[in-house]
Amino acid sequence: MANQLTERFARLVKTVRGDARLTEANLQDALREVRLALIEADVALPVVKAFIDRVKTAALGDEVATSLSPGQAFVGVVHRELVALMRSDSPGLNLAVTPPAVIMLAGLQGAGKTTTAGKLARMLRIEQKKKVLLVPCDVYRPAATEQLRTLATQVEVAFYEPDAASGNDPVAIAKASIEWARSRYFDVVIVDTAGRLAVDEAMMQEAAQISAAIKPAETLFVVDAMLGQDAVNTTKAFNERLTLTGVVLTKLDGDSRGGAALSVREITGVPIKFTGVSEKLDGLEAFYADRMASRILGMGDVLSLVEATAKAVDMEAAQKLAAKVKSGKGFDLEDFKQQIGQMKKMGGMAGLLDKMPLELQQAAAKSGGVDEKQVARMEGIINSMTPLERRKPDLIKATRKRRIAMGAGVQVQEVNRLLTQFEQTQTMMKKFSQGGMGKLMRGLSGMPGMKGRIPGMR
Repeated sequence: MANQLTERFARLVKTVRGDARLTEANLQDALREVRLALIEADVALPVVKAFIDRVKTAALGDEVATSLSPGQAFVGVVHRELVALMRSDSPGLNLAVTPPAVIMLAGLQGAGKTTTAGKLARMLRIEQKKKVLLVPCDVYRPAATEQLRTLATQVEVAFYEPDAASGNDPVAIAKASIEWARSRYFDVVIVDTAGRLAVDEAMMQEAAQISAAIKPAETLFVVDAMLGQDAVNTTKAFNERLTLTGVVLTKLDGDSRGGAALSVREITGVPIKFTGVSEKLDGLEAFYADRMASRILGMGDVLSLVEATAKAVDMEAAQKLAAKVKSGKGFDLEDFKQQIGQMKKMGGMAGLLDKMPLELQQAAAKSGGVDEKQVARMEGIINSMTPLERRKPDLIKATRKRRIAMGAGVQVQEVNRLLTQFEQTQTMMKKFSQGGMGKLMRGLSGMPGMKGRIPGMR
């Protein structure tokens, strides 16, 4: 996300010159870079001015540690102020109420409320082991109820079927669903409300009536990050009527300039609680100001990467693979396929790279970028092999290659490319089992560029 913002901030290290102290003279150009970066990212002008003033005040006279350059010291100041700008006093959801805890989702049409309801239900079921009920209160948009019902099935949570007594009255549906959930001992009820193409009085009044009827523990405003300053304005308008407890920024994986993430907390006082990072149902992440600040500054987000790995990786399978490699029994194509599957669970190469430092992202772009279709082709090729061929790749000669290529619907060259990548990975595994990380890294450094090293990287 926010590529332009990240690239500009990444240049700050080279901008600040000087010796042991940050002064007005060596900060001038850097502050100009920060100001331009924020304006281009569509950050609200009052926020830009206040942020620059805070950074300048914090940086002037700051001692530069001997291990750092002035530029690195300045980036540290910017990081601290970015965290302060976005930090929430009440992170996470407040579910410490008498069950069921009610979460109400509000927002404009097209922001992704219904999808977010499904993602949030999935997160609560899997991560917090909650019994969740999804409630459809959008009675205006065609197929909105059916969409939420489908999502409930996909994420394996309950769906509330409005009864005849409630009719098409969203307030009556919401109120009846809470009683229904209470009698069946649900932990959480997520109410999906209707949106409009723009803020209007009818929508505001209906949302306020639903809120008064169900008394939600959390009222989350779902807003499209690509709206820029408009995202902040609509959040402010809703907050005046509903008293929002949090914001969900969607479409941060799109062509977002990042301004909404930096403006919404400062202007509205409403904290960002979640971000939508993909269309997939696992594409919802808890918002952490320090991690977002690191990503904006091009430092990557190692903690989120570690968490994604922990969720996706089958530890039992990983331990078996480690034991297999250590015993010298080899790394076969079945293992290779499992590694590709684990990577896909973590969001694919694009999702992984988004959490990497900017230098690695740029290196990947120079080597041709990420080709997710290539990953799918590799998986298809391995699926076209027999179990024996996967265990003993040395058996795969010309005739077998042609059969495998035909079965996978690819050219023979694609099969050759997969086998080459597998052999390189196998070599690295052998180095690791024989001499630990040092030999593994030397093996990596001896390989040309990034090509052929990571599945899906051209």
